[in-house]
Amino acid sequence: MLEVEDIHSAYGKVKALFGVSLQVREKEMVSLIGANGAGKSTTLRAIMGLVPVISGQIRFMGKRIDGFSPRAIVRMGISLCLEDRKLWPDMTVRENLELGGFSRKDRKSCQKDLDRIFEYFPILRERQFQMAGSLSGGEQQMVAIGRALMSAPQLLMLDEPSLGLSPILVEKMKEMIMQIHRMGTTILLVEQNAFLALRLSDRSYVLEVGRVTIEGRSEDLIQNEHIRKAYLGKKAAEGIPLSL
Repeated sequence: MLEVEDIHSAYGKVKALFGVSLQVREKEMVSLIGANGAGKSTTLRAIMGLVPVISGQIRFMGKRIDGFSPRAIVRMGISLCLEDRKLWPDMTVRENLELGGFSRKDRKSCQKDLDRIFEYFPILRERQFQMAGSLSGGEQQMVAIGRALMSAPQLLMLDEPSLGLSPILVEKMKEMIMQIHRMGTTILLVEQNAFLALRLSDRSYVLEVGRVTIEGRSEDLIQNEHIRKAYLGKKAAEGIPLSL
């Protein structure tokens, strides 16, 4: 479905990606893990057309998309839920969600998708006429994910969906992501919580300083000594079994 081949990207004169390559197959959930500044969010932004690709190629459904505008990429079937959510705080929850479907002309299908999002996130149905800026952090994250889903993406990219959430809300967010994936949406997940990302995903890539250094099945990477020491915390480094 998605093929990223040896892409290099930069913010002005500051280079951020140094030849990142990855693949996402249809119906998979693939995660990108790594330390802050490793290039995870930049990779998603480059795929979405928000950061220029200096060299390399990005193909979606067999068609090259690097150089396309973000709007064109959304219309092709990719949606990105940004790390900082970017909600319109003085608009209602419903209005924020409906704006996610701005590129669609099938209004009846949009209503069906809105109903489906309310099924994923029942609290949003209750809050649909409340101003988005008045919601809790967890509820705002639900709106951001729901808005991304309103474009009916074939590929949903999530950037740090658990960031700033309490342990209870992280667990709820995990269940919501799993439900979205079970319903058939392909997901590319960037997550600072490496253990959560590895437990959710089928395959994973480790980014370090703008390069992919390790890749493989997530269940195998969770046993990788370097990953356990670098990303999974003290218990993992000491060989203590981990559980969610």
